[in-house]
Amino acid sequence: MNLPVLLSASIRKETVAEIVEWIGADQKRFAQLFLLFSKGERRVVQRAAWPMSYCVIRYPELITPHYGKIIRLLNDPAQPAAVKRNILRLMDQSPEVPKKFHGPVMDNCFRILEDPEETIAARAFAIGILSRMTDVYPEILPELKTAVAFVLPNASPGVRSRALKVLKKK
Repeated sequence: MNLPVLLSASIRKETVAEIVEWIGADQKRFAQLFLLFSKGERRVVQRAAWPMSYCVIRYPELITPHYGKIIRLLNDPAQPAAVKRNILRLMDQSPEVPKKFHGPVMDNCFRILEDPEETIAARAFAIGILSRMTDVYPEILPELKTAVAFVLPNASPGVRSRALKVLKKK
C-alpha cells in the first residue's frame, strides 16, 4: 500500500478502514503512517490522523514508542484541529495512557477543556480522558467538576453529556 499517494487525495471512511486493516498490529507499517502523521505536508497530516487514531484504538500498543511525540504535537498550537482531535480520541478510547505521561496529558486536557476556542470533539474527548484519570488521581475530581460546571452552560450536547457524567462522579 502506498500511503503517501493514498493520503494525498481526499480520504473516506472506507479508505480509513482499508488502511487500518493493512496496518493491523504491524509496528513497521504503523511507523510509516505515523511518520506521515507527524512530519507530512499539512493536508497529509490531517488525513493520516484519522486512520492513525483508529489503528491505535484497535491496537493500543502501536502508539507506545510514539507517545512523547504525540504529547509534543498536542502542545503545538500550530497543529490543525484534526490532529488534536484524533490524538485525544486515541487517548480517550485506548485502555490507558502510559503513567509517565499522565501529568502532561492532564495539563493538556484541562487547557483544552477550558479553552472556548477549542473544537467540541476535542473538549468532549478531554473530559473523557480526565474523567478516567480521576480513577487514578481522585484529587483532580474537584478541579474537573469546577471546569465542567464552568463550560456546561454553553456546552454542545456531546460536551454536556460527558460533563453531566463527571458531575455525578463521587
